[in-house]
Amino acid sequence: MDGRGLRAPLVFFIREVRVKRSFVLALFCLFVATPVLAAGVHVALTPALAEVEPDSDFTLELTITEADASFNGFDAVIEFDPAVLTFLPTAPIALQQGDLMTGACGNTFHRFQAAADSLVISDVLLCAAQSLTGPGQIYRLKFHAGPGVTTTFVRLRPPRTRFYNAGLYVLPVETADAEVRIGSAVGVDPPRAATGLSLRAFPNPARAGMTLHIANDRDGRQSVAIYDARGRAVRAFPAMEAAAGARSLFWDGRDRSGRRVAAGRYLVVVQEGARRIAEHLTLLD
Repeated sequence: MDGRGLRAPLVFFIREVRVKRSFVLALFCLFVATPVLAAGVHVALTPALAEVEPDSDFTLELTITEADASFNGFDAVIEFDPAVLTFLPTAPIALQQGDLMTGACGNTFHRFQAAADSLVISDVLLCAAQSLTGPGQIYRLKFHAGPGVTTTFVRLRPPRTRFYNAGLYVLPVETADAEVRIGSAVGVDPPRAATGLSLRAFPNPARAGMTLHIANDRDGRQSVAIYDARGRAVRAFPAMEAAAGARSLFWDGRDRSGRRVAAGRYLVVVQEGARRIAEHLTLLD
């Protein structure tokens, strides 16, 4: 047999290896994302305040609230108090996907896990070169309220709530929780929001980053920035129109370029109109 007889099978084998390698690389890029700074994403559990009757069902939506950076997938972890709320899965589970996701692509990778006190969601568009932006609904969740009269919260866990686009994480991600009031009596004023502007960081000190809990008693445009000991701004979150209530931001201990900052003391400042509040933060090695 001459060289030409061997060349054709060899060329076919090389092409097949290249195709398989490209397919594996595409899957790797889809599911193994690396950090990158972008315009960021604002995601909230809505409505921000849900007033429901005892022993009743209600729905919360995971919503992109602004026309932010493009993304083609997200992971989210949602926590709730199982002594007060019971999660009610839909059948099939795919119906929990939001209109923004299903309307952009008819083919998605969707994974959902429910524990007694938390929900883990992964949802990724599988259409080639397809991405989307807000505002819009990306997921919906149904709960059953217990028989008692109380107030509870359904929260997004910031470190594990992530968005990505073409294999790159979209940062920063700003989250907002939902307050659920069960059994607000007719003719009785509901509990009032905390007076003024408040800020709390947890955990503090921290090694891997911390969550900034911000509460305000009125609507207003908020800016959040973090300064080092010399007064230099190391990280600024996008300014936004914040509704009265509570919201959370996660600072991962990185500067505006995505580099890990040195251990030490920092100052976070929240500005809303003429109001200003600050808190010291401590990052550990």
